[in-house]
Amino acid sequence: MEPLLVFPNPPPPELAQCLDLNGWSWKAVADAEAAMAEEPDGGWAGAIVVADTDTEGAFALCRRLRKVEMPLQPLLLLVGGGQLDSLDLRDDLFDDFCLGPLRPAELQARIKHLFSRSGREVRPEMVGYGPLALNLETYQAAIDGQPLDLTYMEYELLKFLAAHPGKVFTRETLLSRVWGYDYYGGARTVDVHIRRLRAKLGEEHAGLIHTVRSVGYRFGQSRWGG
Repeated sequence: MEPLLVFPNPPPPELAQCLDLNGWSWKAVADAEAAMAEEPDGGWAGAIVVADTDTEGAFALCRRLRKVEMPLQPLLLLVGGGQLDSLDLRDDLFDDFCLGPLRPAELQARIKHLFSRSGREVRPEMVGYGPLALNLETYQAAIDGQPLDLTYMEYELLKFLAAHPGKVFTRETLLSRVWGYDYYGGARTVDVHIRRLRAKLGEEHAGLIHTVRSVGYRFGQSRWGG
């Protein structure tokens, strides 16, 4: 899995957070020379170039990436609203652009669209359900693009539930599948972790974890819509 090239270095914090929370592998570079020197053996998977603070440096990088023997694609350019005129006659330097200020949901959608067209895969294994995303490589979780501060077991429990949406699990099954067969804690352990997860998901999303009376818990909607 080759990384995305990101310019500048360091990138805007909101861009770095968006890429991390959505599971994109990336590496920031300071200029065109660094992009060439630090290129992975398999080549860059694509590029995200922020042009609103160093416009000339950004376009110099884009030109360099496009004028090599194998021009880099896809390339997404992030620009401010006052820079639209600077894109004239430069559409050969990028595949798509996104206007600032950065909106994580839009950025994620544009990256997905570009890479679905290119056929290249740069994402690690993820578990997602609606607004919830879990990165299985970095143990990061986010809801509506906002990071969740989870303990290890909270993450493991949420990952297990989200990987089986609509299925009901008893407390005993959750104890054995998440905590392990050698765990001697009681069913109350599950209830405590569920309560904490709901609190961290927030009022709007706490209902993702349903209590099934006299049985256990279910994540998401059942096949019957209940």
